[in-house]
Amino acid sequence: MFEENNPENGRLQIDVLEEGEVMPVKNARVRIAPRSNAELMIGEMLTDDSGQTPIFDLPAPPSEYSLHPELGQMPYSEYDVTVDMPGYDVVTVSGVQILPDTTSFLRVELPHSQFAHGTTIEIAEHTLWGEFPPKIPEDEVKQLPEATGLVVLPEPVVPEIIVVHDGAPTNRNAQRFYVPFADYIKNVTCNEIYATWPCQTIIANILAIISFTLNRVFTEWYRGQGYDFTITSTTQLDQKYVHGRNIFENISNFVDDIFNQYIRRPGIRQPLFTQYCDGRRVTCPNWMSQWGSEEMGRRGYSYINILRRFYGSDIYICEAEQVEGIPISWPGHLLQEGSSSEYVRVIQEQLNRISDNFPAIAKIRVDGVFDSATRESVETFQRVFHMPIIGSVDFATWFRISHIYVAVTRMSAGLPRH
Repeated sequence: MFEENNPENGRLQIDVLEEGEVMPVKNARVRIAPRSNAELMIGEMLTDDSGQTPIFDLPAPPSEYSLHPELGQMPYSEYDVTVDMPGYDVVTVSGVQILPDTTSFLRVELPHSQFAHGTTIEIAEHTLWGEFPPKIPEDEVKQLPEATGLVVLPEPVVPEIIVVHDGAPTNRNAQRFYVPFADYIKNVTCNEIYATWPCQTIIANILAIISFTLNRVFTEWYRGQGYDFTITSTTQLDQKYVHGRNIFENISNFVDDIFNQYIRRPGIRQPLFTQYCDGRRVTCPNWMSQWGSEEMGRRGYSYINILRRFYGSDIYICEAEQVEGIPISWPGHLLQEGSSSEYVRVIQEQLNRISDNFPAIAKIRVDGVFDSATRESVETFQRVFHMPIIGSVDFATWFRISHIYVAVTRMSAGLPRH
């Protein structure tokens, strides 16, 4: 019956790491079962040297469910993933969402524990499927923080970390999550739209999510009100963040390519405050309709035309010049086999340090020459970290290597990783 209701397939790979560390856990046992029937075991595997399982094929509903909301059917199937390893607590992630003809990745962090009491992480239902209250409208242009005594930057900067308050601003007991910026954007996008949507629609929505987030950062919206976080997970005010959920491969790749881009209006310094709604349960004039953007994507509209349809013909896309937490900025050109420069040396040094934690990435000579061994090391990094395997270092790969390098060196130095 379960497979009859889910005639198509999606794919899932699990990464298991030590809690709070960028350290893979080898030989952890991973089991997958439908959320509706825990006794129906679909897969069981051990993790490899990189803490990864093979990719599982999992039954999923027909693809039209995620493209035509009028059908009224849940467009994703749900699974429970349980991970156990001696010396660690048992962790179950319940409600992992699988869409047809897509690949997603689930990162599970295991806490050290002598007694496996068991921890369950519940993945909340998707915002396009569940019932959520409408967003509270806000002014598009915010008062800048000079008036509150906070420091205002001359231009928007991509922060290293987003501090997410998992609840209403006034809820003092809500959890706080310290999330790398790109990871936050990926998480929110996977909660707000479906990975099965047209590529141009996905890009348009990612840019809206980035701009919304950078507006909160640039205007110090919550800190200006006396709070010590960047943004909330409350959909009435902000965007849906679900800690521990699975991330879809295509959304991850799009975010890596454009995470420093945002929407702006002429003559206004702050990123556009791009509010949006689903466009079916809730209508929102002058905001982006998510289902409306999906329909436009199917009709062949480009991402910029989708955005201009909802936010006005005068908007444009620009790039943040600074990305916090990155040791050396992107050189602005592709590094590939045959390249020779100090930038190549930087990549070689960073890959060698990352390989201390991920031994599948072979050690290479640090000489500034992009040879075949460097290419193979880059390809392995891209495979381990779920990127397109191109064997060269483009914008996305440069920043992902830098991000992982900073994380592992901070860990080895005993510095907090939030």
